[in-house]
Amino acid sequence: MRVMIDACVLYPTVMREVLLGCAKAGLFEARWSDRILEEWARAAGKLGPAEEVWARGEIAALGASFPRAVVRYDQAQEQQYWLPDPADIHVLTAAVIGSCDGILTMNAKDFPKNILGDEALLRWDPDGFALLLLEQSPQVVTGIAQDVLAEANRLSEAPWHMRALMKKARMPRLGKALERAA
Repeated sequence: MRVMIDACVLYPTVMREVLLGCAKAGLFEARWSDRILEEWARAAGKLGPAEEVWARGEIAALGASFPRAVVRYDQAQEQQYWLPDPADIHVLTAAVIGSCDGILTMNAKDFPKNILGDEALLRWDPDGFALLLLEQSPQVVTGIAQDVLAEANRLSEAPWHMRALMKKARMPRLGKALERAA
């Protein structure tokens, strides 16, 4: 399954680490465009120049980990598509050009299911998508989440618990499901 990942999913660290951990484990094929990656870097830059530098380093690392993830297309191809927010048409275009099965985004209202359906695309929110992956591969997803939790605890002054970390990462249903499974 090929999934176009919107910038709003790549930017929060914990959410990105859980979902891309699942992609690295082969549970789905991650896709994005150069423009999506640039949106991530610019969003991080709003927190300061050091944050943008850090994001660009993360983006470079993604290129090494996912060498076939970037979908490139001629910008004129965007004119074939319409979305309520014209600033998101590039995500839809990349998903279609990249032969994706769906778009992973936090912005449901900007990607109406009826419009995506016309292009044979699904829309997933990160929490729901992670739950789907947990259902399909519980041991793999649990292990990835445990690794992300361990790293968060390593970097944090106060200890995290799975449910609280996933809630902060805007993946509360995943956190609850992982806590129940533990």
